[in-house]
Amino acid sequence: MAQRRAPVEFEDFLPIMAERLGEEGLMEELCNGFRLLMDPRRRLITFDSLKRNAASLGLGGLSDDELRDMLREGDVDGDGALSEQEFCVLMVRLSPQLMAHAAASALAF
Repeated sequence: MAQRRAPVEFEDFLPIMAERLGEEGLMEELCNGFRLLMDPRRRLITFDSLKRNAASLGLGGLSDDELRDMLREGDVDGDGALSEQEFCVLMVRLSPQLMAHAAASALAF
């Protein structure tokens, strides 16, 4: 019987980055992160580019299925890869504190 892995812990550093860098600085850093992970020919984060770079991000212990799940989570257009926009939206969506702040700001209008 196969053992189930414990879920990957996600420590939410985005609110801290947003506070220190401001909105524009945070978006710039997210774009830099995207460029580190993307396939330079396709200019997308593909399964192969994510797998190749996962270890340098501390994700080397993830299985192929877990890496594919990460891609599926943010793949809005269904092409099997993440564009820069899909990646940035996914990073913000994965941040509960940033989502709560955005919702509160939207309600204030």
